[in-house]
Amino acid sequence: MRGTKILPWSEDWEKSYSQEEKVLKGIVKDELVEIFHIGSTSIPTIGYAKPIIDILMVVKDIGNVDLYNSEIISWGYEPKGENGIVGRRYYIKGKDNRTHHLHIFQVGSEHIKIHLDFKEYLIHNPSEAQKYGVLKIKLAKQYPNEHHKYQAGKQQFVNDLVDKAQEWASQRRGFY
Repeated sequence: MRGTKILPWSEDWEKSYSQEEKVLKGIVKDELVEIFHIGSTSIPTIGYAKPIIDILMVVKDIGNVDLYNSEIISWGYEPKGENGIVGRRYYIKGKDNRTHHLHIFQVGSEHIKIHLDFKEYLIHNPSEAQKYGVLKIKLAKQYPNEHHKYQAGKQQFVNDLVDKAQEWASQRRGFY
């Protein structure tokens, strides 16, 4: 069973993302539209995160991503297909000691906007980000060896944050 390790935010996470970004850009350069560092490791104001770098890649055609699997695998990633989200390609790096999650969506996917709005909302609303960090620590202490319970424990809070982020982003887009 996979445990949950939460660490204080670190600049090393930005460095790890940058290194991986270069590799991934080189692999899917013909399909790549954009690539982003997402998740808690990309938001210093959360204060704490699992030391797993989440990467969001936007591509021209999701169907072509599978053509790159052998090269992506050669860099240590394990393909998981859609893994519960239609239209996504998901990869993990590091097996039970994960270091990276790669989420790939085709340009125009609603999931792209949701992830990016979530990040921007927490960057611009540090008190909300800090509440999320406190919850992460609490749940990790409560369920140190039961990652699924940690995930379940934060799900409603995350869902509420996603709703707030979408409303916030919608209002911001109304200004320009």
